[in-house]
Amino acid sequence: MKQPNHEGEERHAALLNNAAAIRAICSAVEGTLGPKGLDTMLVGPSGDVLVTNDGATILEKMDVTHPAARMLVQVARSQQEQIGDGTTTATVLAGALVSEGVAQVTRGVPVAKVVQGIQEGVRFAAERMHARSRAVNGPDDPILCQIAYVAGREQSDIAELVVEAARKLGGGRLSEDGFRFADLVSSHERRHNEVWPGLLLEQKPYQAHHFETECAGCSVLVLYDALEPDKLEEEALVTESGFQTFMKLKERFAEHLRKLLALNIRLVATDRSADPEAEQFCSDHGIMLLQRTPKRELERLCEFTGAKPARRSALGKPEDELFSYIGRCAALSYDGRIRRVRVSGGAGKPTATVLVGASTREVVGERARIAKDAAAAVQAAIRGGYLPGGGSVELAVAHELERYRETATGLEAFGLEAAAHALRKPLAQIALNAGFNPLEKVEAVKAAQLAEQSDCHGIDCDTGSVTDCLAAGVVDPAPVKMHALRAAGEVAAAVLRIHTVIKMRSDE
Repeated sequence: MKQPNHEGEERHAALLNNAAAIRAICSAVEGTLGPKGLDTMLVGPSGDVLVTNDGATILEKMDVTHPAARMLVQVARSQQEQIGDGTTTATVLAGALVSEGVAQVTRGVPVAKVVQGIQEGVRFAAERMHARSRAVNGPDDPILCQIAYVAGREQSDIAELVVEAARKLGGGRLSEDGFRFADLVSSHERRHNEVWPGLLLEQKPYQAHHFETECAGCSVLVLYDALEPDKLEEEALVTESGFQTFMKLKERFAEHLRKLLALNIRLVATDRSADPEAEQFCSDHGIMLLQRTPKRELERLCEFTGAKPARRSALGKPEDELFSYIGRCAALSYDGRIRRVRVSGGAGKPTATVLVGASTREVVGERARIAKDAAAAVQAAIRGGYLPGGGSVELAVAHELERYRETATGLEAFGLEAAAHALRKPLAQIALNAGFNPLEKVEAVKAAQLAEQSDCHGIDCDTGSVTDCLAAGVVDPAPVKMHALRAAGEVAAAVLRIHTVIKMRSDE
């Protein structure tokens, strides 16, 4: 009987411990991968329950204490922030790279050589994926419907909403740096799905019932300030001169408010509060007042209406100078059913809001997460093209990497081998979640790809037969796959390099 190698176990104790933590995190999300993936129930300390299929949400809500596991969660968070989709794929690939890397290290291959080989393998695989990507011909390309359908977990109504909104936005807007299509997804329980060709601001205006009738041809003023008169110190108010100054400030503020009427302003949005006098003035003259509006909402309002954010002091400028700060929209109203302000026909950049509805709060929250994933996938595909999905392209690239490994010299070749084996993991996990033998299905797909020299072959999760994923409409955005692979390679290299874990002393 083979005796255990206690010396090797002690030498790699930190590595094995970290790998076990990574394995535990992966097991929490890998069961959600693919069309037959199941949901995960998250239970909070007070008994609150969240049921979701979204890998990013699972990792965000999990109680993670192990340092190596936290590194993996950070990678998933980076994938979500930069791409908006593919966190489960990134997590599964990272876990597979760590597992395969540990297997090579425990065989006696130096860690440094394994890490170098994995990094080279990830670089090679990403380049091959980029070379295989297919371009999207703008928002009207029919392939976007399939991309949204796959990313939207086969919910056709959400896919239709996302694609309709993408067409209203246009390819130029979706390709802009810093613009996130997923941020335009909103949700509300007990409401029908809708694509609104404008903004839906989650703010309740002062005297909201006065604005339920649509106002046409409106000017918009955005203040990064409070709508109130300049203030004096309380000590100054007890003197006669101080009181006179106070009255002058009040009169000046009243003049500023009258300018709103002269400039036909019908919407004033501020990031702080408003003086009661300003509230009453706006209510009396039909001016919608939004107070304490989040900065991101104000930025979106400026982009859509063409308004320039101003400080309170700008109200003291002559009307012709203040005019340059004003934005415009064709229509404005408050919808009490969804408790949102509707703004349409902005003079600035085009926008659209995807409103997702459902019967309960729990369901609508999950549908909103699904719609955000679909929106992120559509935007990524427009920017960087698409690839066959279902783990098929990863398997094709893995075969290329195996051929490349045969030409490599040195111990780095074992790292290349680890990367090639890890690339098989997505297809194997999808097959496993669908109830099939992963080894059998991976070999069957590989044989079909080699026979037809194609990267499109995967498995039909209903029948288990080999199918053409591209013809079946199973496609994924290329940037999602490439970023997930690179992110997984980074965390795997970082985890494999850790030789010792030492607790830091407290500075306190």
